This record gives sequence, structure tokens and C-alpha cells, in this order.
Amino acid sequence: MIRILIADDHSMVRRGLKETLQEEFHDVCFHEAGNWTELFREVKANNYNIIVSDLSMPGGNGLEMLKQLKQNFPKLPVLILSMLPEDQYALRVLKAGGSGYLTKESAPEELINAVRKILNGRRYVSAAVTDMLVESLEENSSKKLHETLSDREFDVLKLIASGKTVSEIADMLSLSITTISTFRARILSKMNLKNNAGIALYAIENKLV
Repeated sequence: MIRILIADDHSMVRRGLKETLQEEFHDVCFHEAGNWTELFREVKANNYNIIVSDLSMPGGNGLEMLKQLKQNFPKLPVLILSMLPEDQYALRVLKAGGSGYLTKESAPEELINAVRKILNGRRYVSAAVTDMLVESLEENSSKKLHETLSDREFDVLKLIASGKTVSEIADMLSLSITTISTFRARILSKMNLKNNAGIALYAIENKLV
């Protein structure tokens, strides 16, 4: 029997995923989690063949939680299914240990194909992600400035660009104002920008917000 953990903070999404996967995988046992805390509790209590999880859930930063999950359970495959843009997050998810990345706009057939490949011990990447991987490996290709940022710096950049203050970001990420200010300083230094207006302009021009 295949054991699948579906994690999403919307019950209707979880139900839809179960119905889609049940049409293809008949001998399957589903468990559910609505946030990162429940996900970790389920993984500690049960053995799963695969996790199909959203990235943005209550209980922690998605990429950080994924890294922690893979550190504790390195052999457990995780397929991320998210609303976040593929071109911004797919490579970061793969680098964090994810076995694949799909947007929630993907066709049901693509989800089934991804789960099947991952259950067979392979990673799943879409054609668009394959192109990004090829580009990242080309010797003469130059990274965009935001691709040089750490995952946390990238999160802070997007929040600054959306108009959030340092104190608001600190509250949202459960970090100190000093820590957020340090991240901001690193962003400005790495990207050769002068202020928040420069961050916002860059984010708009590169369709990050």
C-alpha cells in the first residue's frame, strides 16, 4: 500500500488532491496535515512513501521548513505544490531537497506523472524548470542579482518591495528588527542598491511582486 501525506492549509485543496490521486493510485492510504506543525507530527508518527505539500502554510517559512524536514528525514520524497511562481521558487525548492515542484495551476495529469516519477525514485521537473537548470549550468550564463540571495534574504526582498516596514517584516517572520535590518543591508550590498525604492524598482522590473 502507498502511503501519501497531503499537506495544505485549505481543506478543499486537500480533498481535490486526494480525489485526483485516487483515480490513478488505487491501493493508497491518505493522511492530511493543515500546517507545518501537523506535517512534522505526522511524519514522526507514520512512514510515508511521499509527501505532497504546499510551501506557504502556517507554522514556519516554507523553504526553511523543507530544509529542516529533509535534514531529519533525508530519504522521504517531498513534492511541492504551490501557488508561488515556478521561475522564482522551483530551483530553490530543489536545492532545499525537494523532489519536485508544481504550481497549483498544473493539470491533474502532470500531478499524477510527478507523483509516479517520484515514487519510482526520480525527481520531477517541468520543461520550464529543465530550461532554467540548463541555463544555470551554462558557463557563460550570468545569474540575476536576486538569484545570489539566500532564501531568507529573498523573502525579505519581496516583503520590502511590497511596502512592508522592517518592524512589520520582523513580526511576519518572527525575527528581531536587528536581524531584518541585517538582511536588508546584505540585500543592498549584494545587489548594489541604495535604498528600499531601489529594491522595489528592481522587484517590479523582474516581476518578483
